[in-house]
Amino acid sequence: MKTSNQRRYLKGAAATALALAVASSAVTAQEGTAPILFTNAHIFDGTSPDLSGPMSVLIEGNTISSIAAEITAPEGATVIDAGGDTLMPGLTDCHWHTMQANTTNALFLTQDLDYIALEAAVGAEKVLMRGFTTLRDMGGPVFGLKKLIDNGTYVGPRIYPSGSYISQTSGHADFRSMLEVPRDYARDLTAQEQRGMLIIADGKAQVMQRARENLMKGAVQLKAMAGGGVASPSDPLDVAQFTQEELHAIVEVAENWNTYVSVHAYSAKAVQHALAAGVKSIEHGLMIDEETAQMVEEADAWICMQPILNDEDAIPMPDGSFEQQKFFQLTDAVPTAYELAKQYDLKVGFGTDTQNWPELQDRQGAQLAKLTRWFEPWEVLRMATSQNYEMFKMVGPRDPYPGKNGVIEEGALADILLVDGNPLEDINLIADPEANFVVIMKDGVIYKNTLEN
Repeated sequence: MKTSNQRRYLKGAAATALALAVASSAVTAQEGTAPILFTNAHIFDGTSPDLSGPMSVLIEGNTISSIAAEITAPEGATVIDAGGDTLMPGLTDCHWHTMQANTTNALFLTQDLDYIALEAAVGAEKVLMRGFTTLRDMGGPVFGLKKLIDNGTYVGPRIYPSGSYISQTSGHADFRSMLEVPRDYARDLTAQEQRGMLIIADGKAQVMQRARENLMKGAVQLKAMAGGGVASPSDPLDVAQFTQEELHAIVEVAENWNTYVSVHAYSAKAVQHALAAGVKSIEHGLMIDEETAQMVEEADAWICMQPILNDEDAIPMPDGSFEQQKFFQLTDAVPTAYELAKQYDLKVGFGTDTQNWPELQDRQGAQLAKLTRWFEPWEVLRMATSQNYEMFKMVGPRDPYPGKNGVIEEGALADILLVDGNPLEDINLIADPEANFVVIMKDGVIYKNTLEN
């Protein structure tokens, strides 16, 4: 069994040495892991409002094989005495950008893809060491890194990839300058399109082609831009993007592939526009009104929300800029959106949408803790464990990680945290994973164990 000491935790300056530094230890750790028995643990199972009494949990291979008050350790098993600490499922993030979270926007838009990919690999390991064992990646060329993590070459979380953002001209992913438009109809792809970061498509035929290309590369769900965004230079927040025909065409492509479409949409108009096209997952939805909340409920759609507030975690923007004005417009609406989600018992996922400000990624758990402004601590943890996984599993047969996850129960995949203390009483424990996450396990492999001498 490999511990965190053998899983070298690489920092920024070591990015270019990542492949050699990680490969040997990671691959070895995946081979022949002995059974692991946790004893004397209080369990948050991912769904219940209360912790269990002291229990034992046996991990064999990559699954939880047994949960009982007492379990006899199999021969050769590693026994971890939890000492009354809390055993819970690994955390998840339903809106992450693997290729952008560990770098700035200036570097992301100007550096070679190999630089971005190495930074992303370093960032992926940091994600896992914060206790996030699964990400739904909502845009970017993450397919190669995902494969290398899955085969044990690099260290990181499970990733549900979406591929390139699909945007209309002047949409949320169109970062071209005014000097680059109008364009020739037979134009070359921009550098960002060539890298697989995004794709600009107009008309039914184009959006269907680009959606199919994402699926061909390995996307398990699709991501389209259906409304205005904060960081993009051309689009106001209140607009809807793509026509109904275009959005429905992307939905049809996804449904033919037995999966679903998620869309970037803040405003009530954009969300309603997307729901009418058959979209099943609304990314953000942070400016919805009561009518729209009711429509989300009636459509049985998901809404992946983020506590984007004008607080200590606000990303700095130039004073008076178009982007800053949109940011203030958004953050003023966020509390109401969460209140409506709670009132109508919407299917809410937890995500952070962290990107373009590397320091902010370390606040991933702290962002989750902020949700106690609207939800009970156990509801917050359920959102980031079993509830997010209900959303992830909408990919159906495209699921790269078949099996139950996000829960502590027999037969579930062994993505597990041991927390020093009770996060149902003190949710802020998850905001400091370095101090409070005693054991971090993904797929039955331990990546951190501070109890081991």
